[in-house]
Amino acid sequence: MGQPVKEVLKTKRQLMEMLESRADEMIAIRRHLHEHPELSFKEEKTAQYIVDFYKGKDVEVLTNVGNGYGIVVTIKGGKPGKTIGLRADFDALPIHEEADVPFKSKNDGVMHACGHDGHTAYMLILADCLIQLKSSIAGTIKIIHQHAEETPPGGAKSIVESGALDDLDLVFGTHLFPTHRVGTIGYRSGYAMAGRTYFKLVIQGSGGHGSSPHQSNDPIVAGAHFVTAIQTIVSRRLNPFEMGVVTIGSFDGKGSFNVIKDSIELEGDVRYMNEETQQTIEHEIRRIVSGIELEFGVTCELTYTADYPPLYNDPATTAEVVSILQQSKDQSIKEIIEFPVFSGSEDFSYYLEKVPGLFFNIGCKPKGVERAYMNHHPKFDIDEDALLVSAKSVAEVVCHYCDVE
Repeated sequence: MGQPVKEVLKTKRQLMEMLESRADEMIAIRRHLHEHPELSFKEEKTAQYIVDFYKGKDVEVLTNVGNGYGIVVTIKGGKPGKTIGLRADFDALPIHEEADVPFKSKNDGVMHACGHDGHTAYMLILADCLIQLKSSIAGTIKIIHQHAEETPPGGAKSIVESGALDDLDLVFGTHLFPTHRVGTIGYRSGYAMAGRTYFKLVIQGSGGHGSSPHQSNDPIVAGAHFVTAIQTIVSRRLNPFEMGVVTIGSFDGKGSFNVIKDSIELEGDVRYMNEETQQTIEHEIRRIVSGIELEFGVTCELTYTADYPPLYNDPATTAEVVSILQQSKDQSIKEIIEFPVFSGSEDFSYYLEKVPGLFFNIGCKPKGVERAYMNHHPKFDIDEDALLVSAKSVAEVVCHYCDVE
């Protein structure tokens, strides 16, 4: 059973007060990381910064977990209980920063445009506070500092496959979102974010002179037909009640105006909310590719790689966490709302395939703006008060599941 009521309340209150007293430290860490962003699978200095933070603390630190710089920090409580995972990612994006902030990126062409600097900052301070109070914690907390969320195959899948999280009972993660003001927490039960697939199509024709197209097999014409044909997959092959997106993001056919090219290359993106839809879209793309080969006399090489599965928040866990946050007496947590399904993707989905849990959003809309720049925009910025909200909301979850409430 739980601890005596007086001790429990004292511990939880102490945790929240510790977080409040270290809000400025969260901001300082976030700004340091923001100034020194590193791309997926290249986060060597960021990983070292995280490892250095834990030096001298009474925890187990595993480094180079998975296929890159993943770090798993184990905090063992003073009493038996559940093992829960808390994840924060730390990679940046290949974006030139345009945000007007004094702590602008010092790495040209690389930017923390998705808030991962904030995720890491709040998680480091929360972890440190939990370490100091661990004798009052029932169970084990695993802090997952994850590399390479932005770039497939991502870091999550390999961390899961490493076995470092085999003992988890539950897993939780958050994401900063500028669509809502600070104090707003957004959730979605069940399927909440789309799965993602990357594809590349190389069409090999036979080049020639623009004046004699009958002596060539023009891959640009074949590619144009492919672009048009795949638009019918969503409109004519999917159930109208199923979500699917097929996008061509790149059509590399540049050449000379009077020359028929020998080959071209297209790249695209597919989004879906369940495996059946993914299979339908893949089948139709492959069928269209085969038809193009026959119709235009070209050969095609298709690369089709399912990157991240749809993100599924366990309904029972979601309902429990929503209830926890709604009952919170903390004044920084102002509003708990249900978000619509989001067609973006997240490799946190791999953790949720392994164990039940919840991935929820933290409002971070900058003060004084009517419409904020979205994640991945070169002018993306956050209201740094959201870092404390992130820490406190996850602390509420920890207190509940680790018997300190």
